[in-house]
Amino acid sequence: MNAKTSTRLGLAIAAALGAAPATAHNPGWYGGFSLGQSSATIDDDRILNNISGVRSSSITDDDRDTGYKVFFGRQLNSYFALEAGVFDLGKFGFSATTVPLGTLNGSMKVKGLNLDLVGNFHLMEKLSAFGRIGVTYAETKDSFSGTGVVRVLNSNPSKKDTNYKAGLGLEYAFTNAWSMRVEAERYRINDAIGNKGDIDLASVGLVYRFGAYPPAPPPRVAAAEPTRIESPPPPVAAPVTPAPVAPPPPRPVRVSFSADALFDFDKATLKPAGKQALDKFVSDMRSADTGTITITGHTDRIGSPPYNQKLSVRRAEAVRDYLASKGIPAGKMSAGGAGESNPVTKPGDCKGDRKNPSLVACLQPDRRVDVEVSGTK
Repeated sequence: MNAKTSTRLGLAIAAALGAAPATAHNPGWYGGFSLGQSSATIDDDRILNNISGVRSSSITDDDRDTGYKVFFGRQLNSYFALEAGVFDLGKFGFSATTVPLGTLNGSMKVKGLNLDLVGNFHLMEKLSAFGRIGVTYAETKDSFSGTGVVRVLNSNPSKKDTNYKAGLGLEYAFTNAWSMRVEAERYRINDAIGNKGDIDLASVGLVYRFGAYPPAPPPRVAAAEPTRIESPPPPVAAPVTPAPVAPPPPRPVRVSFSADALFDFDKATLKPAGKQALDKFVSDMRSADTGTITITGHTDRIGSPPYNQKLSVRRAEAVRDYLASKGIPAGKMSAGGAGESNPVTKPGDCKGDRKNPSLVACLQPDRRVDVEVSGTK
């Protein structure tokens, strides 16, 4: 019994594993089952030649059966997977009639384990091709019987051997988890009586990929009802925060000193009592934040206007000089006189001769020195 060996199939698969683009399988575990028709080529000439002393008048071959395999694999990446399984290729046989009269019957069963490297190739969105090449550890069990002149020396030989296998196929994905395979494989086997051959298996199978669940359907979006569009309300002006109002500048402070308290009548020299009054003023100014100081002297109407003007200036300058001597910066102070031009008394209030003591006393409010301080805090 012998099947023809095809080395071209193995070479084509090896080239395809390195040349074709990979399908979009995600890494993970999978398993499956395949069932199909197996076929072997029975070498009739070799069988007849091994029947010594007789010749065959006819021979009938039973070279097809049902084969199956169960496999479990690991998808390593988008390109390659490693797959292991068990297979049963079925039973094959022959029946030969000899002359002189006799018969020779033989059969062979093949089953074993396999380990394959599988390459995936993307063709369409759900369709992919794949190729495999691997090794098998198979057991072949033969059975022979003869009648008439045919005698069988070993009726049940068996053989366990390691060989190679190869295959090509297509896979169609129904879902992310379930897919169907159609493939053709060639198994190299030892027939247990000293010969090696090939058995082909054409099968259809199902594959389940663990963890490859279908994506959740997109959420349904209800049709939006028509919305009535109204004119937007007029914009409301944002409240305007008023700018902070600067506090008004400090009002000037005016202190009026009686000239009679500061000076003797018709004099511009400070008296001791007048200095004491100015000392108190200086003490108050030191505790305050002051700006400029304006000193203005005033006289009554007794005497000529030019004389009174000069007297008012000299009295104002005397006050300025004394304040400067007490520590008030001279640069902040100015001194001037107004003479008799700005009296406190009203015309007609004081009457009498210029040398009359009662007139001098009545005009006392007009004789003064005004000190105006601006910017006091």
